[in-house]
Amino acid sequence: MSLLRLSRQNPSSFSLSFTRCFSSIAASSSSRLRDYYNFQPPPPLSSPSDNPNPNHNQKKKKQKPLYRPPSSLEGVKKTRSDLPFDFRYSYTESCQNVRPIGLREPKYSPFGPGRLDREWTGVCAPAVDQKVRSLDGVEDPKLEEKRKNMRERIQGAPLTQAERKILVEQCQRNKTKRQINLGRDGLTHNMLNDIHNHWKHAEAVRVKCLGTPTVDMKNDKTFGKVISKHCGTLVLYRGRNYNPKNRPKVPLMLWKPHEPVYPRLIKTTIEGLSIEETKEMRKRGLAIPALTKLAKNGYYGSLVPMVRDAFLVSELVRIDCQGLERKDYKKIGAKLRDLVPCILVTFDKEQIFMWRGKDYKPSEDDGYSSFFRCESSADAEDTPEEDAL
Repeated sequence: MSLLRLSRQNPSSFSLSFTRCFSSIAASSSSRLRDYYNFQPPPPLSSPSDNPNPNHNQKKKKQKPLYRPPSSLEGVKKTRSDLPFDFRYSYTESCQNVRPIGLREPKYSPFGPGRLDREWTGVCAPAVDQKVRSLDGVEDPKLEEKRKNMRERIQGAPLTQAERKILVEQCQRNKTKRQINLGRDGLTHNMLNDIHNHWKHAEAVRVKCLGTPTVDMKNDKTFGKVISKHCGTLVLYRGRNYNPKNRPKVPLMLWKPHEPVYPRLIKTTIEGLSIEETKEMRKRGLAIPALTKLAKNGYYGSLVPMVRDAFLVSELVRIDCQGLERKDYKKIGAKLRDLVPCILVTFDKEQIFMWRGKDYKPSEDDGYSSFFRCESSADAEDTPEEDAL
């Protein structure tokens, strides 16, 4: 009632006092909210000239690097290997005596770019510099001496008969499943690493050979010793002084290189004969009976002495290769040409025709008779050492 009277008596003074009262209440409430919620007002908008830190807005945002797909070739150091022989894809199916006449691809190293300290020539990675090697491709005699010293150091004292028998018994099929299979490509470079991996856990490893490599099984590169040889099955002993921690380093091939182009095995005219005599000989070869028929993925260790014996009574020999691939019996013919030796006449109709030549002399026994004779562990003492890694 008093406020109503005051407003009626002096309306201007009433409005002034009401305004002051409301403003005091609003100020007190706002201060309590600021204290309760700890409210901080945003900074005022100002021009760049008023900014106390002028370099703040000049910092550029870092740009993301361009995406690069991951590669296994980055950050890989060159592998250095002191093994005293040339690195090839296959050590049993490549002829080192025949020089290729061309390459099927550029000289890309199958070990990868920049992964090996040896230069790839398109055929092999030689152990010596190509600039030092002679033009005839003769191997450095120091390499053979180094291989011999390394083999003798690893092998140590020869095994006794009882030790051989124990190791051969441990590698039988009913005792262990550890086995290395040699197929069409023979002993490849990466198989050397597989042999050393098996030698980590056992002193000897069983090697099974079938097909083309069984014609000549004396081209290994393992510095081991063959202590048993039965048909196409070998037992390879690592040596007394072999240490798996100090095993030789074998760089792996990342892909299979293309084979180079070699000279033709069959020429238009046989050396020493005319064209008519060559045609007549090829016709006669179709009429003679076959010496043997080769089975696919069979054992051909007795083929060399068999052909040598056949040339004693006949000047032409025919071998039936029906069912085999053409490149397989071509490899067999190339090996027989060098091992018998003989002259290849033709490969027509999946046959191998060979001529002994005009001045044929039977070669001396060089150990090939042992391939078709089943050797027991008692006969393994006379088994020659094999060149291996």
